[in-house]
Amino acid sequence: MSATNGQLLRVQNFMVSSDGIGAGEDQSLEHPFGHAIDPGKFFAWAGATASWPNRTDPGGSRGLDDYFTRDFSHNIGAEIMGRNKFGPQRGPWQDDEWRGWWGDEPPFHTPVFVLTHHPRPSFTLSDTTFHFVDGEPADVLARAREAAQGKDVRLGGGVTTVRAYLDAGLIDALHVAVSPQKLGTGLRLWDSPDDLRDRYHLDVVPSPSGVTHHIFWRK
Repeated sequence: MSATNGQLLRVQNFMVSSDGIGAGEDQSLEHPFGHAIDPGKFFAWAGATASWPNRTDPGGSRGLDDYFTRDFSHNIGAEIMGRNKFGPQRGPWQDDEWRGWWGDEPPFHTPVFVLTHHPRPSFTLSDTTFHFVDGEPADVLARAREAAQGKDVRLGGGVTTVRAYLDAGLIDALHVAVSPQKLGTGLRLWDSPDDLRDRYHLDVVPSPSGVTHHIFWRK
């Protein structure tokens, strides 16, 4: 299956360890990526760039890492994310007070479709509207593409969501930044990036920051 009307489904700046793990065990409010992952260290390559959106001081790198940081939002009109990315809760929503990890100014600036089996009303923070949807990957993607109004759709993760869309053959382009850190246990995106070579071309580009960028595009 290929992109519809030129709209790509893209995975951008997805982070995994050297052994392919994108989230540790025991995700919680205190440990959004699980107890084994320090987000500050895991994403330090992006935080060091000049284009990091939360940068408060001048400077920052302008190399390959900066390119991928800038590309994160380029031509994105909607995002799909799994419930685990939205928050640490499981099961039916206990209340509607939790509005994501990002405060009153989420970094998405587009409609966001959160995958969940438990209904919840949509809400808007700043210029981001969160919709809570239950459906097959292709059906949710169709809704996101309509909301994106001709732009691409970003698949924001986590690991389970990316694997589901890979298995459904829906991802057109995938950028994974591989950390030199080895985690051993957790949710694994792959055993090896070579697992995807039957469906995707692959370029592998090391960065001076220590991460290695893997860029996949559909054959």
